[in-house]
Amino acid sequence: MHTEPSGKTAIRVLAAVWPTQILSTLASGMSAFALSIWMYEQTRSAASMAFIHASYITPFLLVSVVAGPLIDRWNRKLTMAMSDATAALGTAAVMVAFALGQAAPWMLCVSAALSGIGNAFQWPAFSAVIGSLVPKKQLGRANGLMALIDAGPAVLAPILAGALLPVLGITGVLILDLATFVLAAACILVSPIPSPPVTAEGTALGKKSLLADAAVGFRYIFQRPSLLGLQVLFLGANLFAGMAQILVSPLILARNAMNPAALGTLRSATALGAFVGGLVMSAWGGPKKRVAGVASGWILYSVFGLVLFGLNLPLPAAIALSAMAMALGPVVNGSNQALWQSKVPPDLQGRVFSARRLIAWVTTPLSPLIAGFLADAVFEPAMAPGTVLGMALGPLFGTGAAGGMGVLTALCGLATLAVVGLAWSRRSVRRAEELVPDWSPAETSA
Repeated sequence: MHTEPSGKTAIRVLAAVWPTQILSTLASGMSAFALSIWMYEQTRSAASMAFIHASYITPFLLVSVVAGPLIDRWNRKLTMAMSDATAALGTAAVMVAFALGQAAPWMLCVSAALSGIGNAFQWPAFSAVIGSLVPKKQLGRANGLMALIDAGPAVLAPILAGALLPVLGITGVLILDLATFVLAAACILVSPIPSPPVTAEGTALGKKSLLADAAVGFRYIFQRPSLLGLQVLFLGANLFAGMAQILVSPLILARNAMNPAALGTLRSATALGAFVGGLVMSAWGGPKKRVAGVASGWILYSVFGLVLFGLNLPLPAAIALSAMAMALGPVVNGSNQALWQSKVPPDLQGRVFSARRLIAWVTTPLSPLIAGFLADAVFEPAMAPGTVLGMALGPLFGTGAAGGMGVLTALCGLATLAVVGLAWSRRSVRRAEELVPDWSPAETSA
């Protein structure tokens, strides 16, 4: 028999893993900042930066198909350490190339691809470990704490990179990144991370071929209308929110005379907002009705970060709105994560969580393309000074490129609100926590 986790093991694991993951993410953020500057200096092309993103996200999505089954088959401690090692391999190769004076832009794409492959395993494995270790009542807090792994370093990484880059150079920053990878992997290996309990449901589904096991994750979601409805919500919301996020940098630059300090200030404020949101979530744990936390968080994010952000507002107002919107991210994701961790049996979470992320992120490669085309070819010409739309909406959004991107951002917000409203209109989503039973420790066997 397996009992509800007491939380003592979770405290030991988080105390060992959480600080080193923070350091590793911080160092990776610093190296990404330094390399992005170098890449732009070498190519003078924004498209090259988009290509690096595509180099990361494409293998990430492809590998996610088989990552889940492997996570459920392999030792999760080793899986998490191997994911760090895979990402570190790309960093090490780039570091050697810089040390030898042989660095080339294409190497950054290879490194990004290796990082994508590693992260395809890291998040589902880490999420499954938390789901197995943490008492269900504390899952919201634990996921808020996990949100700080990304949010905290995002505040400091550009500042530290800017300070250390002149002293250490790119090679030194990459060495620091590699060292923190090793530290993070070592702490994972020595942490008391147990194997997940074996459940009756997981045993019944069994383990077959990789593709058949991958299908188990998708079938598990599609057979449960409540879980499927939640994923459709994230699929649609991520599509429209992702389109708007691509427009943030050019929109702020266009409205502030191409001043990079304006964009840097906004980026730091949004990272700080996400950090504060993670702190609040880790202390609070989120609303008792987790599906309400998901829906209300998306609604407020859409209003603050998309609809109102699209208006032609002074920079301080835009910064405040963006920071408030990003503070809601840990509430949305923490509530959603806790719901899934309490519903999906631990020995199925690798397969189900990988399928989950693939469904939610499948539109990620398309969002930049759609947003770029609509902004350049449709909304910018439509909002030109003297046009019907420009005269009608110009007082609210401005005209020209900034006005066009502002209107598109606001429309993305309205579309996101429509997605959330449509999902909430479904009883299966509103009552997801009641309709889908928790996995029960009493049903597990040794």
